[in-house]
Amino acid sequence: MINFLNLILLNINIIIKIYIIIRIFLKHKDIKSYVLWYLILYIFPKIGIIIYFIFGEIYAKTQYKSEKAKKIWSHYSILLKKLQEYYGLYTKNIYINKKIQTLFLLCENKQNLSSMTNNSIKLLESSLKLFTSLIKDIKLAKHSIHIVFYIWIPEGLVNKIAKYIILAAKRGVKCYIMLDYIGSKKFFYSYWYQLMIQVGIYIIKSLKITIFNCFLSRIDLRQHKKIILIDNKIAYVGSMNMIDSTCLKKNIKVIKYIDLMVRITGPIVNTISIIYSYDWEIETGKYILSINQLKNNLVKYKNKNKNDINRIQVVFSGLQLSKKIIYNSLITAIFLSKKSLIITTPYLIPSNNLLSAICIASERGVNVKIIISKYNDSIFIYWASKFLFYKLLKSGVKIYQLKKGFLHTKSIIIDKKISFIGTVNLDIRSIYLNFEINLIIDDIIFNKSLLCLQNKYILKSQKLKYNLWIKRPYWKKIIEKLFFLFKFIL
Repeated sequence: MINFLNLILLNINIIIKIYIIIRIFLKHKDIKSYVLWYLILYIFPKIGIIIYFIFGEIYAKTQYKSEKAKKIWSHYSILLKKLQEYYGLYTKNIYINKKIQTLFLLCENKQNLSSMTNNSIKLLESSLKLFTSLIKDIKLAKHSIHIVFYIWIPEGLVNKIAKYIILAAKRGVKCYIMLDYIGSKKFFYSYWYQLMIQVGIYIIKSLKITIFNCFLSRIDLRQHKKIILIDNKIAYVGSMNMIDSTCLKKNIKVIKYIDLMVRITGPIVNTISIIYSYDWEIETGKYILSINQLKNNLVKYKNKNKNDINRIQVVFSGLQLSKKIIYNSLITAIFLSKKSLIITTPYLIPSNNLLSAICIASERGVNVKIIISKYNDSIFIYWASKFLFYKLLKSGVKIYQLKKGFLHTKSIIIDKKISFIGTVNLDIRSIYLNFEINLIIDDIIFNKSLLCLQNKYILKSQKLKYNLWIKRPYWKKIIEKLFFLFKFIL
């Protein structure tokens, strides 16, 4: 009897492995990706099956939500377009800078979101500046506050922000907070969570994982957006989490987060508001968008689209139509660069095509600079990214490692004229998996201030030299390659 059961289990195991092998072959287009999956299944025959089912598949629940999301997004994008056309803000054919027209039209065609002009954007280069500005705006909020973050750690100045949000809720402001279930666990286990619910603040655990759904959907899909909306007329977007880094553990190498956020007013805020409402409806099934607020905010901008100034395009990812819009916008921008390209990122593990695009840009004469932290909060990223340094340096790319703190800023500036700001890291997880948001900004004054900030980073960094890098110890090269291999699991 025991032998019979063992035979059945053996056959089931073989069938599952055959199924996985076929799935890997059909699903993974990158040859290195499915070779690595085969290797994992061979070396770890039992645990490898579990790893694949957790990280390698998109399950029925995720697929169902994705189909549902497409229908919901169709409604939102049509609504936004009608508002823009009614108020004379639809700017598809008005471009002074023809060079970047291709980039903006790509984003519009893939998302059904047009860029908007006549926006005002301010750079906030520290958490203190963000918190100071945010407190002022929360105090003046009259109708609504919408917040989404990957991480919310209830310590220090973050608790001060929470107090003002609670006070706003008590005076009748509708407050909505959406936090990633994994990234914000500390918040959900704190008394602030219950306190906010008690005063009527709506809080959801985005992409929640339970014992019941962990095998029905991808658990590594995370809500990575960072957005704050005040009355749907002021928006904050950037790379900062709701963290007071002075309260983090005293690790001298990465204690200080070096980050940025932008404060925006103008027609583009409506686009960001609609994206937030879309995400909220996907999570809860509830429609929270205030059409009247959107209309009121657009009145003063009516028919002011004749001057192509302060143009912003929003690019976002999630369970919507185009999964590759982040990638497509990045690679298009890199190929458009003619003179200079400066990339700031905490995590540097791009796809092969993106890596090649960066190297080719340098080889065709573009002055390419990459600014990255010397230290990292992930040992995986720390070693894996170093494997790429050789190819980048050989192609003439200049790599700068920030000596102190953890550089968490995600920004790109092309030819000093157009910039990317947002939540997207230059890694596969951000580009293909997580729910992200980027702003593409065509604003001369803002891009000058961003360029100035990037130059400050460079002054505080150590420049890597190709002739010294190739002489690093052989054991380091082996570790780098081993860690880098695992990027293809994604």
